[in-house]
Amino acid sequence: MDESRSGRGAFFGRRHGHKLSPRQAGLFETLLPRLALDLIAPPGELACLFPGLVDSVRLEIGFGGGEYLVAEAAQHPGTGFIGIEPFVNGMAKALTAIGARKLENIRLHHGDAADVLAWLPPAALAGVDLAYPDPWPKRRHWKRRFVQDASLARIARALRPAGEFRFVTDIPDYAAWTLERGLRSPDLAWTATCADDWRRPWPGFTGTRYQAKANREGRSPCYLIFRRR
Repeated sequence: MDESRSGRGAFFGRRHGHKLSPRQAGLFETLLPRLALDLIAPPGELACLFPGLVDSVRLEIGFGGGEYLVAEAAQHPGTGFIGIEPFVNGMAKALTAIGARKLENIRLHHGDAADVLAWLPPAALAGVDLAYPDPWPKRRHWKRRFVQDASLARIARALRPAGEFRFVTDIPDYAAWTLERGLRSPDLAWTATCADDWRRPWPGFTGTRYQAKANREGRSPCYLIFRRR
């Protein structure tokens, strides 16, 4: 799930679903404040957001239930991760997993990605991941898709040179949409050199519930990687 804005307008999509368990509600009161970004304060060096030493920082936009974010953070303890998710139940699932695994290299924003991208300093991120965003399939809703020329420009601004924007979807139309906008971006270069580069996941990719659903329904994901020029 991703958070979608038209320019810097209102959020499009649900923010709340099933009622939280008492434990999940408690994590919103105790763990989330400790991990939440302070977008009022200047960002400074992003590595200073984390108690341990990190050599780079990555961002995931719309992490859903947090499966991919948590797996990446556990696999790369020397990397700092910032996760963004506006949906209450997705944030609750991620907080549960982060607390259970005692991960210290994750920071969170329970809100809109546009606010974080505007807050980040230039050339601060090693990578940005967007996995299985809402495709908004109806033509009249395409303006609500997260991937737009303006959002790619904001992502590119936050990426350091040779940093990567990685995108995966199981919706062919959204893959074509993203590729078209990535190719015309003056700041990004598509890295693929053969068909397997977009047919196969990037190394270390952890499957999510959205990918499992795509597999069950016979849809093949498309993996796109763009590198900051």
